[in-house]
Order: sequence, then structure tokens, then C-alpha cells
Amino acid sequence: MAISRTAAIRQGLRLEVVTIAWMVVEAAVALGAGVAARSVLLTAFGVDSVIELLSGIVLYRRLAAESTGMPTGEVDRLEARAVRISAVLLVLLCAYVVLSSIAGVAFRLTPSPSLAGLVVSAAAGGAMPLLARAKRAVNRVIESPSLRADIAETISCAYLAGVTLAGLGVSLLTGWPWAQYVAALALLVWLVPEAREALEDRSHNWPD
Repeated sequence: MAISRTAAIRQGLRLEVVTIAWMVVEAAVALGAGVAARSVLLTAFGVDSVIELLSGIVLYRRLAAESTGMPTGEVDRLEARAVRISAVLLVLLCAYVVLSSIAGVAFRLTPSPSLAGLVVSAAAGGAMPLLARAKRAVNRVIESPSLRADIAETISCAYLAGVTLAGLGVSLLTGWPWAQYVAALALLVWLVPEAREALEDRSHNWPD
């Protein structure tokens, strides 16, 4: 049974509240565990969580704006601001992953085992696909490009969680510290295209 656009907007707002709450916890745990364990991989996962937190906040504001009748131009400006911020953060994250991984290998830095990192990445890998599915159901009614982009961020979180979990697991089971650096560099397969797309959107698609 199809739901109305008003009901879909309300459901979308609830889902973004869940996203924001999750990303606050995920970012705090991943960044804290990453710094404590000197893990480039975990820290990169935490920084990406911050980026997704920003996406969730902007999407919440965009849906709330529509629910209160804000003019379309104002909604567009909210999205444009988010694209600018995300583009800069993604580029910095790519640079961090590359430079930190090279430094870790060059100076033979050995990340410590992190149970908190394993738990948060496993939880994200299980929860994010379910959250993305719920958002898709909402967007079948709303048909919002910005919500579609937010869904892509949620799916990406699941992918990054899987890579992080694999890297931490291999490093823990084998004692090979370089496994985390390899896994961190594997994040670039997703991060570089996302950064490029964000920069293109920032330059061409959004008004000031």
C-alpha cells in the first residue's frame, strides 16, 4: 500500500534522526579507538562517519524544510552548502589515508588490537544495509536527488565497515600490521570517485 508524500517525509525525518544518532556514536567510537590504537584504518572510518553525519544533518534540514513549506531555493542552498563541505572533507580524507599509510609502513608503526573497532565496524556492516533499504522505500515516494545521495552514503558506510572489519580482523589474527595499511588504501577505491564527484558538483551543479 502506497503512502502519501507527507507520511513519507515524516518517515524520512525519523530515519535521518536514526542516521544522525548512529553516526555520532560511530564517529566517536571509531575515532577514539583509531587514535588509541594508532590505526589509520579505524581513524579513516571515523572521519568518514563524520562526513556521513554531516550528510544526515543536511538531509534532515532539507526534509524538515519541505515539511514546513520552505521555498525550493532555500532547500537548494542547504544542499549546495553540504556539497562544498563534503567535497573538502573527502579530499582531506583521501590525503590522510595515503600519507598516513605511507608513513606507517615507512616508520614501521604497529597498530594495536582494537575490540571497540571490531565491534563498531561489525555493527555498522549489519545495520547500514537495513537503514538504506528503509530510506529507499521513502524515496520511492519522495523521489529526492539529495535523499538518493544520502542513501549512497549509507550504503558506502556498510562497504567501508566491511573493509575496516576485514583489515582489523586479518591484522589481529595474523599479527601482520601492514594488513591495516593495505585495507586503508583499499578505501580509496570508493573515496577517490566520491571526492571527484563531490568536487564536480561543487564546481558545476550548485549555485552560490
